[in-house]
Amino acid sequence: MFKKLFTQKEEVPVTGPVPSHIAIIMDGNGRWATKRALPRIAGHHEGMKTVRKITRYANDLGVQVLTLYAFSTENWSRPKKEVEFLMRLPEEFLGTYLPELIEQNVRVQIMGDFHSLPEHTKRAVQKAIDGTKNNTGLILNFALNYGSRAEILQAVKTISEAVQTGELAPEDITETFIEEHLMTKDLMAPDLLIRTSGEVRLSNFMLWQLAYTEFFFTDVLWPDFDEACLREAVSVYQSRNRRYGGLEETKK
Repeated sequence: MFKKLFTQKEEVPVTGPVPSHIAIIMDGNGRWATKRALPRIAGHHEGMKTVRKITRYANDLGVQVLTLYAFSTENWSRPKKEVEFLMRLPEEFLGTYLPELIEQNVRVQIMGDFHSLPEHTKRAVQKAIDGTKNNTGLILNFALNYGSRAEILQAVKTISEAVQTGELAPEDITETFIEEHLMTKDLMAPDLLIRTSGEVRLSNFMLWQLAYTEFFFTDVLWPDFDEACLREAVSVYQSRNRRYGGLEETKK
């Protein structure tokens, strides 16, 4: 169904409209570590460095929103030690790079079940949100303890309760109304989705929001994903014709 794209290391120039919102499923940290006979957590730590690098470059390109799938609601089923390490990564990343994010005018946001996170993770994330709330540049949106089905389910429950109490009539439920009850209500839908590591699936990520998003899949593992890889993804996006279900206008 989808053509898998193999990222080359030579530079691909960015010479057209840049996606306003790029969403990335950061995949392959564990495999990166295994290939080097390292523990999986070493791959996650290296992947953290890639987050910094790609955030900086996306900001330089003029991307308005960068959403990164950091931890899914299904990831709790991983080994306890790995989950504990992953829950420490936001603390380390934001503790190390928060001054840089502030300097670059980046605003940190989160979507997901924030209240179920460990207290130390919540403190680090909230500090970053508070410290960057007045920034006006790139929105760095972490999908942390996020699952799209849970997001949609919660929206349906909230809307159903409003109907049950008579605050809302069923005929008033529109696509726009549903979108206003999703975690991305203040963000535009992604223009481009990137998934690394060769996997070709969405893994319960932004199922509603990705309806007309352009997809880019690469075999590159997330720790190896660099500026050249992002340039290629954006270049491929620029070559696509986005019709949103309509027909291309006849050229005269």
